[in-house]
Amino acid sequence: MITQNRMKQWLCCAVSALMIVGVAHGARADYRFHPEAKTFIEEMVNDYGFASDQVKEWMSQAQKQQNILDAIARPAERVRSWRDYRPIFVAPLRVNNGVKFWQEHREALERAEQKYGVPAEVVVAIIGVETNYGRNMGSHRVIDALTTLAFDYPPRAPFFRSELKNYLLLTREHEQNPLDFKGSYAGAMGYGQFMPSSYRHYAVDFDGDGFADIWNNPTDAIGSVANYFSVHGWRPGEPVLFRARQEGSFQAVGMNRIDPPSTPLSEWRERGLESLLPLPDDTPAQALQLEGSFGEEFWFGTQNFYVITRYNRSHMYALAVYQLSQEIKTAMETAE
Repeated sequence: MITQNRMKQWLCCAVSALMIVGVAHGARADYRFHPEAKTFIEEMVNDYGFASDQVKEWMSQAQKQQNILDAIARPAERVRSWRDYRPIFVAPLRVNNGVKFWQEHREALERAEQKYGVPAEVVVAIIGVETNYGRNMGSHRVIDALTTLAFDYPPRAPFFRSELKNYLLLTREHEQNPLDFKGSYAGAMGYGQFMPSSYRHYAVDFDGDGFADIWNNPTDAIGSVANYFSVHGWRPGEPVLFRARQEGSFQAVGMNRIDPPSTPLSEWRERGLESLLPLPDDTPAQALQLEGSFGEEFWFGTQNFYVITRYNRSHMYALAVYQLSQEIKTAMETAE
């Protein structure tokens, strides 16, 4: 027979065991006591002048999110062909929403194009591909995403610790609460999905109110995306992408690389790939070979195409951004 005292003892032991299991599984990790977080806290205090109690408070409020670890550990969706990838982003609804976004923010887009030299349609397309014009900017607290990945995702922990450092710095620089902002599971933020380091380097206060608000202010987001492209070497007035055709035997060497274009069109011609756009023979270009809806496609990308890959290191991403931009531009002209 179990006495009342024995029952109480058993219940206490059971509760303690459950608490231990919960901690072991990260049910509510307090990052103040994480061994590597302690080093991070010391760095922020000693190297950047943060108050120790304040950083510890933020670390105690940051919550480990298992769904973030699951998402980043899961192999990225690998769309094998351009035929399958293109419809994800270059779709009628995204084009129509792009026209609406352009119409609503025409003044900011025109001003950004004049200042930075980046066409309005390209800025619109980036925001369209990244967040569907602000409709999907992420629902994770940035502090949770970056802290979880900084201290519980060893494969890329140094990168995310650097981003966490930049996040705390940017919120201090702009007198914001780091517990307030939301973003993607990887900590990307706002209309253009800037990581904190990109924010600190490229975000601009484009409406002059004292804060580069890429989360709630489309004007600042537009200026920031255009500035990003400008700093990365966008060349106003130059082509981005143009079709090519195979001529005779073709040497498929050096295709689909994510490198600054260096091979002149004359050399590509010798390899059996001819430009369909009349450009000087010494024009450097990167060649693309893709499987489209109607078979094999060949393209040439210029420096401006390479700049788009600085935003996302994928030739299919850059191609989708450019083609979406052209469809939005055409639809915008038709609407007017």
